[in-house]
Amino acid sequence: QVQLVESGGGLVQAGGSLRLSCVAGVSVRTFSGYAMAWFRQAPGKERDFVASISWNGRNTYYADSVKGRFTISRDNAKNTVYLQMNSLKSEETAVYYCAADRTGYGIAAAQYDYWGQGTQVTVSS
Repeated sequence: QVQLVESGGGLVQAGGSLRLSCVAGVSVRTFSGYAMAWFRQAPGKERDFVASISWNGRNTYYADSVKGRFTISRDNAKNTVYLQMNSLKSEETAVYYCAADRTGYGIAAAQYDYWGQGTQVTVSS
């Protein structure tokens, strides 16, 4: 079982930045075996892929809508994955979730076995 806890959400103006964090409540060795991802879900919409990262941090993948503005990274020594979000847009208001998976850093939500409770990001226009 992998417990994930997100933080760092809040209210920001359009064009601003936020950095989300997700801490895994497992050993460092266990965390290092998981690919991690960020998804987001706006009210009344499906949960959408944002970014993912391989277990060693060497490979990343981004949704087209966030390329060049968002950066996913991880610190395995701290059991933490980050999402740096720059130039935020009002339409990116959503609950942001981190997720963990042993099989790879894909884009499908169904692939991921463990999820955090989410953190709200609100971007005002």
